[in-house]
Formats: sequence, structure tokens, C-alpha cells
Amino acid sequence: MIEVYGVIIIGSGPAGYTAALYAARSNLTVLVFQGYQPGGQLTQTSEVENYPGFENGIMGPAMMEKFEQQARSFGAQLIPEDVLAVDFSQRPFTITAHSGEYKAHTIIIATGASAKWLGLPSEKRLQGRGVTACATCDGFFFRGQDVVVIGGGDTAMEEAIFLTRYVNHVTLIHRRNTFRASKIMLDRAYKNPKISFLLNAEVVEVLGEDAVTGVRVRDVQTGEEKRLDVQGVFLAIGHQPNTALFKGIINLDQVGYIVPAEHTMTNIAGVFAAGDVTDHRYRQAVTAAGDGCRAAIDAERWLESVTEEEKTTAAIADV
Repeated sequence: MIEVYGVIIIGSGPAGYTAALYAARSNLTVLVFQGYQPGGQLTQTSEVENYPGFENGIMGPAMMEKFEQQARSFGAQLIPEDVLAVDFSQRPFTITAHSGEYKAHTIIIATGASAKWLGLPSEKRLQGRGVTACATCDGFFFRGQDVVVIGGGDTAMEEAIFLTRYVNHVTLIHRRNTFRASKIMLDRAYKNPKISFLLNAEVVEVLGEDAVTGVRVRDVQTGEEKRLDVQGVFLAIGHQPNTALFKGIINLDQVGYIVPAEHTMTNIAGVFAAGDVTDHRYRQAVTAAGDGCRAAIDAERWLESVTEEEKTTAAIADV
């Protein structure tokens, strides 16, 4: 007989681990698929200073280890595998991974969203050492320094403007001479004396060994290259929600973020979503953790509201 868990959680960032903690404390049997990179995006960051309870800051990987240990301490089972397929057409729901099939009465999707990168080897090597995709998370560490922001949308303008609270100067680099950003955000950036623009340009290399010391930039029209001496590189070219597995099953918006139908519940009753997989606005560890709490409580209350017969019938496609 295959064990039927109270809840299976897909994802192991702040949302997934917090959901596991709350669900396990509610005496639900909990299984977490951590993925092959347990801990999510925070394992790629350096120091985290804006999460409550760590007054001296904490390294991202160390914080995720604490989240994991706390979830385990209440009995959550964790498997460091990716989910290969899901079947939400029948209850109990079925999850397929490399190690086999698993069933649960409820599912919490906490697969997060991944920042889009340029794809440069030097960029990857210096992630967390001056290369980042979150000004809100890391801007404080660049006080008095010169940085670049790469992008041309509202997010790029917002990141550049936010960074001027801390840094000496921001150079905003964009491949084109026109912007996707709204006029109001563009005007705010243009009027900020700490922001300059480098248009029709692309970063072809991030310079530095153990930390960023500059970027090499190429003019896309002439091919001419030059060096900018900076200490920080902020990517603002968008995020990609990790929802390919659920396309055609769960309701997604045009970008691919999950659209909840009722609180944290998706369009399939008994399937919930939490964290950056639904959030294209805040994308913070603390908001993701809060979502994980909400999803676990919603799952517990949904289980209390349905009969045993309803737990083993065809899943309803509308909430």
C-alpha cells in the first residue's frame, strides 16, 4: 500500500519549509520535495540582514539550513529530488519523482521563481560576490560604491532608484535606446542625479576574481568595448516562475505565475500555492515564509471541511 500523506510540498525555499513546519505541527503527515538545490535561491546569496530574528545577519545557506532543521524537528519528511510529473485529476493526488510515485490529500506548490541572468560564465562565478538580482536584499552592502543596473523595464528603474539610497552612483545599462518602462518611472530615473544611462550597450563580461571590480561593455551598434569600474552588478531583466510542470493544469497568468482562486488555493480544490511562484511584486524571504504559513493553514482547514469520500473522488477543476 502506498502511504497517502496529508500534504506534499513541492519546493524548499522559505515558503516550502514554513509550510512544512506549520503543517507538521498540525499533525499532518508531510512530505517535502526539496529539489536538487534544497533551500532555493537563498542558498545562492551571501549575507541576509533583513529577515527578522537575525540581528547580526546570517548567511543565506545557513538560514535555509535552520529552516530545514526546524521542519524536520516536527516530523516533516524531506526528499532531495525534483518532481517529474503531477496528476491532479484524481484524489488522492499523485506526484512522480525519480524514486517513484507519492500520493497526498493536499498539495502545496512552492517552487519559486528564478531570476533571469545574462548567461555569462563570469556572472555566474561572481553571484553573491557583487552580482545579484535583488536591490532590496543587497543594496545596503554597496554603500558609497558605484554599481550598474542591467535592464529597461519598470523593475530596472525601481531597482536603480532604490539603490541611490545607498550607493555613490548607478549606471543603468540597456541594449536598446527605447525602454519598456512606464513614462512615470522613466522620468523619475532621469531626474535622479545619481543615475546615468548607457544605451545601446550590453555587458559582455563581469570583471574581478573574488569580488566584482568592473564590467566590460560593448556598444551593440559599433562593437566598440570599454570598461566600467564598478563594485556591484544588479540584474533587472525579469524573473521566470518555476511553473512549467503545472502548465495546462493550474491557472497561470501570461508570465507564468500561479493565479490563486481563493486565498492560497488554486483552481483545483486541495492544491495550494505559496511564495514567489505566485508573487511578482515583493519576492522577499519574509513574504514567502508568510505565504507558506497561509498555505499550510488553508490546506489544514480544507482537509477539515471535506469528507473522506471527497478526498478520494475526481478532483474539481474549479474553486
